[in-house]
Amino acid sequence: MERKAQVSNPTNIPTKDRPEGDLAFRMVSSSLQNSSVPKAFIREAFTHDGIKKHSEISERFDRPYEKKSWEDYRKIFVKESHIKSGIEFHKENKELINNVAEEYRVDPFIVITIAGIESNYGVHHSQFSVFNSLYTQIHEMPKRSKWAANELAEFLKYCFINQQDPHRIGGSYAGAFGFGQFIPSSFNRYSVDFNEDGIKEPYGWPDVLGSIANYLIKNGYNANSRNYERDGDIWKSIYAYNHADNYVMAVLELSKKIRKRIEKRNN
Repeated sequence: MERKAQVSNPTNIPTKDRPEGDLAFRMVSSSLQNSSVPKAFIREAFTHDGIKKHSEISERFDRPYEKKSWEDYRKIFVKESHIKSGIEFHKENKELINNVAEEYRVDPFIVITIAGIESNYGVHHSQFSVFNSLYTQIHEMPKRSKWAANELAEFLKYCFINQQDPHRIGGSYAGAFGFGQFIPSSFNRYSVDFNEDGIKEPYGWPDVLGSIANYLIKNGYNANSRNYERDGDIWKSIYAYNHADNYVMAVLELSKKIRKRIEKRNN
């Protein structure tokens, strides 16, 4: 009698009948043990045909933009095309931007500049599925596995509450998503329903800008502050958004240029 060849699972990607054999499944299930997310929802997420590990994700972590010299980093983000994009975005969304700034008492140009740097105003916000990004980090990056498992648990909470398919939401190689590029735990903690439609929308500008402003205020930005000095409250709040001096310097310089250009046009 012909013997059928046994099919191995060398990459440790789960199968329909054995998700328990997956390290990521076990870690995330443990994190969600006392949550409202049903076990069936978790199991379904970890037996999806679209699960994949991306080797390039760990390589991206080895050479992040933030490790570049300030001169090289500045050339990427503080450039004429980004200034023009910021001006156009402000023109198209002026009323919303002013409403957010008034509500949270923050510099509106800081808020829109962060949105521009994070996603180029919605143009670039998805490289990998959020699930696969965090899944890869659990399996391929031991030093980040616990963090990534907690973030994947937070992401599944978001998906369950908002009835989203965990495999249809794209994000960065680090697992951030939406136009504001929040990691899942930050989205769950700091996002707001600014337009009060009952949904915290990661791809809707009212909620995105409101969430960025709320994040800054909750991370040290003093209302109505004008302290842009290094290690001042505005600096520290932007640093909390992305832990890199280069990032803070780029946000501050680019926002200053956008503001100056708009004020010059209005005079």
